[in-house]
Parts: sequence; C-alpha cells; structure tokens
Amino acid sequence: MEIEKTPLKDCFVLKPRVFNDDRGSFFESFNLKTFKKVTGLEIDFVQDNQSISSKGVLRGLHFQKGEYAQAKLVRVAKGKVLDVAIDLRKDSPSFGKHFSIELSDQNNYQLFVPRGFAHGFVVLSEEAIFNYKCDNFYNKESESGIRFNDPILNINWQLDIEEVLLSEKDIILPFFNEVF
Repeated sequence: MEIEKTPLKDCFVLKPRVFNDDRGSFFESFNLKTFKKVTGLEIDFVQDNQSISSKGVLRGLHFQKGEYAQAKLVRVAKGKVLDVAIDLRKDSPSFGKHFSIELSDQNNYQLFVPRGFAHGFVVLSEEAIFNYKCDNFYNKESESGIRFNDPILNINWQLDIEEVLLSEKDIILPFFNEVF
C-alpha cells in the first residue's frame, strides 16, 4: 500500500496494491502498522458506515464537534465520487483549505480525513456505494456542517447545480464565515 500526503496537514490518500487474476481481484484496504509507520498517526476505528446513493447526490459538508469529532477513512466499493475534505482546525497551516479527489471502484483509492475536518462527496456515477471507517461514535448533538456551495470555499463539484441532490438538512447548512 502506498500512502501519499495531500496539501492538507494530516490528510492522506491511500493507494492499495491490487492483485488481479482470472478469478477477479484482491487488495488490502487497510493496514494499521503501515498507516502508523507512514503517517505517524494513532488511529483506532470503532464504527463502520455505508451509504448507497444515486448520481448527483451530494452528502456534506459534515463534521462532528468537540469530543465527538471523528477521523474517517473513506472509500468507494462501487461507482465513482468526488470526495472533498476541508481543514477546520484554526491552528493548522491548511485551515480553510480543501482537497478533492475522485474515489472509485476502479482506482480503489481511499482518503483519510482527520478529526477537525469537514467532509463531503458527490456521486458522479449512476450509483455509488460509499464506506466510512470512523474513529469515534456518531453523536447527533455534535453534528454540524457547512453549505456545499460556500463562495469562500469555492469547491468545484464537477456537476451543474441543477444536477445536485441534497437532503433538507444539507440545504440549510450555514456558510463557512457563519461557522468560523
């Protein structure tokens, strides 16, 4: 497995080595020993989540506050998404900056999103199965978010606004400058 830094502090792309043969393929999706050695980060995943979404569904930009903040390792089991992470740590050199990457069942890339980040994705394929490993349990009272089309963040979601499908909750999220 290859682990690459992103422009955001403590945010990494994991690229597995895929073994293909006439039966299909195999890859190791996570190895704690390798992750610690390359990143220097301690992680203990305690919850796995999965979402299934159709083309244009945008989930985000979400984060958990305080003691319930979550680090996430995300990947796509089926389909293709544009995945976005935003550094919300005020003391970080990459505060307020975002990173985006296409994750798919073809490239098998994963994104490690540390605590103190907002995260979201939009489905670019007809359907996507999206998996999250989290290092903290979900707590409804600690959930928060930032509006996907925030002008300060200026994220290119690779879809026209008319194609984007949002939940009622995500439509009314505050803008970045209302949160920070």
